[in-house]
Amino acid sequence: MKDVSFRWFYRYGLLLLALLCIFLFFKMQFLWLPILHMVLKAMLPFFIAAFITYLLHPIIEKTHEQGLPRPLAILLIYLIFFGGIGYGLYKGFPLFVNQLRDLNEQLPEFTDTYRNWVRSIHDQTSTLPNGIHDKIEQSIDEIEETLNRWLIKIMEGLKAILNSFLILIIIPFIVFYMLKDFSLIKKAVAYITPKKWHKQGKRFLQDVNKSLGNYIRGQFFVCVIIGLVATTSLWLFHVPYALLLGIIIGVTNIIPYFGPIIGAIPAAVIAATISVKLVITVIIIIFGLQFLEGNILSPLIVGKSLHIHPLFIMLALLLGGEFGGVLGLIVAVPILVVIKISILHLRSYTLRH
Repeated sequence: MKDVSFRWFYRYGLLLLALLCIFLFFKMQFLWLPILHMVLKAMLPFFIAAFITYLLHPIIEKTHEQGLPRPLAILLIYLIFFGGIGYGLYKGFPLFVNQLRDLNEQLPEFTDTYRNWVRSIHDQTSTLPNGIHDKIEQSIDEIEETLNRWLIKIMEGLKAILNSFLILIIIPFIVFYMLKDFSLIKKAVAYITPKKWHKQGKRFLQDVNKSLGNYIRGQFFVCVIIGLVATTSLWLFHVPYALLLGIIIGVTNIIPYFGPIIGAIPAAVIAATISVKLVITVIIIIFGLQFLEGNILSPLIVGKSLHIHPLFIMLALLLGGEFGGVLGLIVAVPILVVIKISILHLRSYTLRH
């Protein structure tokens, strides 16, 4: 009996000690947080390069299987990918910055337009309680502050990218060596991993790659196509800030269900300050893009690779948006896929043992 009591006392003591260590660890973050930021900043090009390598490697392998020597396949895909990005940045980046700066300058004018609408609604609904009108005014102020805050963040982000130009220019070289030595990297990872984990770990990574890899690559290419088509369509119909709005529509399209709505709002809001006809045009363009994405591009490029019920995806998106904002919405589905596969493998491992 004494041994049992001592065992429980020992366990509770270890638990309290662990909690104390965690508490002290977070209290001393002023020591390790700057170091962590420095390490993450140094590792960022490698993370980005690893993601690009993950996108391009299967394409290179398929090209190689068609009979092209692997070094030539690497060089061809590498030049097409980075050449396309370089040309796009060369042509589009100055225009993007100009449109963003112009939008920031025109924001007060847009706000005044909406305030005039509110005054008109206020006059037409004068019998309603004043509290409702106050709420509308407060909502417009909050929207204006939010837009200003986001525009400032985007401009600061662009400045940070320009300041980190020397770091970012290393990424193509890292990608080239990662693609060239992909098999050696796999062997190195296997070498530093305990042998007892090799079989299970290989099966786990294969399942993750099968479910997640096709989804990420497919969504990436779908978003690029939707962004290009959106920019071209908005430009043809003379919608202001076509490039900026097209990029927003393309990026937000990666978010299932909610992404198209999020991407459509800025375009509709800007069009509403010009004319009702332009609003209808933008709505038709958005519906056309969603038809293209939902009925042609996604079934053809992405397919049904996740095998997850839409309710779970929506729950993941809501949690991701709550904890991480827009970034949380973007990474919510990939994290859900990894969690799902981890649970299935853990269950399989438990049943076998």
